Order: sequence, then C-alpha cells, then structure tokens
Amino acid sequence: MTPRRKVWARWSHLLAQLVLALTFSAAVILLLLWLAGKFEPKVPVVAADVPAATVPAGSQVVPVRLRRMPIVESAVGSIRAVHETSVGSKLLARVLEVNLKAGQAVSAGDVLVRLDDSDLRAKLEQAAAAVKSAEASRDQAASEEKRYAPLAKDRVISQQEYERTVSAMKSADAELQRSREVVKEVQAMLDWATVRAPMNGVVIDKQIDVGDTVTPGQILVTIFDPTRMQLVASVRESLALELQTGQDIEVVIQGLDKQCVGTISEIVPEAKTASRTFQVKVTGPCPPGIYSGMFGRILIPLAEEEILVIPRQAVRNVGQLELVEIVEGERVSRRAIRTGRMLDSDVEVLSGLREGERVVATAA
Repeated sequence: MTPRRKVWARWSHLLAQLVLALTFSAAVILLLLWLAGKFEPKVPVVAADVPAATVPAGSQVVPVRLRRMPIVESAVGSIRAVHETSVGSKLLARVLEVNLKAGQAVSAGDVLVRLDDSDLRAKLEQAAAAVKSAEASRDQAASEEKRYAPLAKDRVISQQEYERTVSAMKSADAELQRSREVVKEVQAMLDWATVRAPMNGVVIDKQIDVGDTVTPGQILVTIFDPTRMQLVASVRESLALELQTGQDIEVVIQGLDKQCVGTISEIVPEAKTASRTFQVKVTGPCPPGIYSGMFGRILIPLAEEEILVIPRQAVRNVGQLELVEIVEGERVSRRAIRTGRMLDSDVEVLSGLREGERVVATAA
C-alpha cells in the first residue's frame, strides 16, 4: 500500500470514531431531555384571585416618622451617698448592748451601742468628792482672809502674813475650778459610753457585737442618708471639659433598669494620672431601691441624629423575625424589618422601612 493510501485510511478511521462519539452524545442528551419531560406538554397555569388583606378592626394606620435623638457617650460610675458617716469609739471598753442591724433605719439621737462605763462612773464620783473637798478648802481660805484683813489694816499682823492668806484663798479657788473641770471631763467621757446616731439614715453595717472589746478610734457602725445619693462617674478629659456644674444630664441605673435626669453637682478639678479622667458627681431625685455601690452610667450628649421610629404595637415577633403590616393603597402586606432601641412607646427601625410608609398598629 502506498503512503498516500495509508494516510487516507488513518483519517477515515478517525472520522468514523468522531461521528460515532457525536452520535452517542446526542443520543444521551435526547434521553436526558426525554426523562426531564421536555417533550411533553406543560400544565397551563391559571391565575387565582387572592383576596386583598384588610386592616383589622380596632387597629390604627400610622406613618413611619423621623425622630431626632441625641448622640451620647456613656461614662460608668458607682452610686454613693452624699452624706455617709462612720461612727467610732472614743473609749477602751467592753460592748454591753447593740441596738442595730444592717439596713435598719435610725433617727438622730437614737442609742446605737452602749459600752461598759462602770470605771467612768467611779471616776465621776471621785471627781465629785474632790469638788466638795476643794469647796471646803476654798471656804476656809476665804474665812481666814476675811478675818486677817482688818488685822493687817490695824498692823496687828504683818503684811506678808496677810498676803500668804490671800494667796492661799486664790489657790483654793483655782483648785476648786480644776476639780469642777475634771467633773466635766469625766462626764463627757461617760457620755461617750453611750453611742448615738449622729443623723437620720440607714445602717450600712455594724462592726461589733455584744461582748467585744473596742478601742479608741475603732469603727462601730456606718450610716448613710438614703434621701441624698449621687452617681460618681469617671469622664475622659475631652468630655469633662465640656461639662458644667448645674447642667442636667441623663443617668441610667443598670440594676433597676431606670433612666432619669440628674444635675451635675461637682466636677473634681484634678485628673487621675493613670486613666486621664475626671470625677463627675451627679445628684438628683433617687428612684426607690437605690443603694450605695450600685452600678450606673451618665449619658453625655455629643450631637443629634435622625432615626426612623414606629409604635411598639406595630411590630409582631414571629420566632426570630420582626414583622410589620404595610398598608399600600387598599392592600395590606407583611414585611420583615430589623429594630433597635426602645424609645418610650416607640421603637427604632434599623432597616426594612422608609419614612412616610404606613404600618398597622394593633390596639394595646
């Protein structure tokens, strides 16, 4: 066979294999289309009349509106009493009586603790006896001075002897005065044995019990005035310089879930070296249940922003979805939205609605 015939035979064989492969592929494709139902007639779609939803009875259609809100930065702090006092002992004595417990309300002058005062009473009796002795000595010296005065005038006795009598009378007067002051001192110490409340307030905690021995300077009880509380917050330098004493500011008490308005009473004019913050003290009407040491925040206004809001009653929670009913002409449709902060009776809308759109708010 010539070389030309060999080349032609080889090409003919390749062409036959290609035609066979194409034919097989076409057959497979047609089979798949037939199995998918592409060669059968489709079922015609008939449009169904869906009735339009209506606004439920008793509900209101309200527009999505803009609301101006301040942009704030919070500063954390703790609740403290404006007036808090620690009552200590001035004596070394044994505790005889404790008339208080933590959380108890007390009035100014109430007896809180009684200490053993037997030794002080004995000293008071000794001082009283010393006063009587001094009075007797003074009376005797005065009597002698009165008797010697005319004798000295008539030169019956020497002037030097008379002056010794006058000096003795003055010494007796001084000793009597000293004895009386000792009585006052012992009486004051005796009063220290009865510890009384210095003000109206509430007991924070007591540090002693009956039978304990207390020493001078030892703290017995701590009392605070619950009607005058303040939030002491640490505010960074750039914000603290914008605040002023007497300025009204929002306060949030985390534990009570309360937000109220307070007044800046003090700004400590010294920054903390470690944190570069100033202490700002805010006072105001205290909500019930507030105690010293609770956590709080002050909300410092920076600027204002516009946000979209709708009534809370317009939002329905279905699982994890937040849905509202949109009124478009005569039709009512549902739409999923995403909400943010709760603002009184309104709720912030983060996405899903535009200003002016109307939503259905169900009756509360």
